[in-house]
Amino acid sequence: MSEKKQATLLQALIPLIVLIVLLTLNVLVFGSDAIAGANQLVLLLAAGAAGIIAWRLGYTYDEISQSIVASISSAMPAIIILLTIGSLSGTWLLSGIVPAMIYYGLKILSPGIFLFAACVVCAIVSLATGSSWSTVATVGVALLGIGQALDLPEGVVAGAIISGAYFGDKISPLSDTTNLAPAMAGTDLFTHIRYMMYTTVPSLTLTLIIFLAWGFTLSPSGNETSSQEVLHAIDGAFNLTPWLLVVPALVIFMIVKRVPAAPALLAGALLGGLFAVIFQPNVVNPGIGNRKQLCEIGIHRSYECPLHPPFMLPPNTRALTSCLPAKAWPVCLIPCG
Repeated sequence: MSEKKQATLLQALIPLIVLIVLLTLNVLVFGSDAIAGANQLVLLLAAGAAGIIAWRLGYTYDEISQSIVASISSAMPAIIILLTIGSLSGTWLLSGIVPAMIYYGLKILSPGIFLFAACVVCAIVSLATGSSWSTVATVGVALLGIGQALDLPEGVVAGAIISGAYFGDKISPLSDTTNLAPAMAGTDLFTHIRYMMYTTVPSLTLTLIIFLAWGFTLSPSGNETSSQEVLHAIDGAFNLTPWLLVVPALVIFMIVKRVPAAPALLAGALLGGLFAVIFQPNVVNPGIGNRKQLCEIGIHRSYECPLHPPFMLPPNTRALTSCLPAKAWPVCLIPCG
């Protein structure tokens, strides 16, 4: 066995330098299309550079591969949740659950208070469930669709959703990390939460003020026309009923009852597929008997959609196809870490 050397600072920085340089070139060359595949190749190249350095330091291929497996194993819960979120988002769109949430949300929320309300709603749901990821995967998906229908900037809407979700997750007594931190520090849970409030409450308050002020500066003229177009498209393409909201309610209920996130989200995805067959036969039936079309609108496509959206839904639902952003492409990047 060869003697292993300690990496110098320069050797440790080489993979990071390669990664930063190649990512910069990717953005300059491909622009926003860089995330479609070029960034994954860059991470693989950077991982290869790290592997070469490890080999030069005396590590064998078996040792390097074992480290890769250990890294992937530690990230496996996140990978499973990301894939499950993709399946859930797909079946919820196909079954009309997300369109129903968007439809009723557009009826209730106005552009002026939307950003404020999205942050508050996500904070409440995340506080009740103790999971920011589950919040983003359920109500967050619908809120993003509503925001896009109102012609609000996607990044701002996503910021409102994530801000609320992470606030609730951070101070929720049901959150794993909130319970783990005081256990490791040697204090009790509620003392830990009380001291976190000193920083989280002022930051959320400032965030809500910014979102509220920002919302009232938005022009409602184009938003009204766009939202009416989306309402008309949803109403014409899906069979809308309040029963569709039972599925997200059940998912949130399971998470509140401390069911692990992955099984709860998987149950939501399966129920979404069942509700698609029951409530949206006009969307599902055209694919029956045609394998290619079934792959584009059915279960296979719903699993694949986070890697390459949007759905191949009927023509009058094109206004909805941008409501589901890519979520699971980071799965391809985790092994490179």
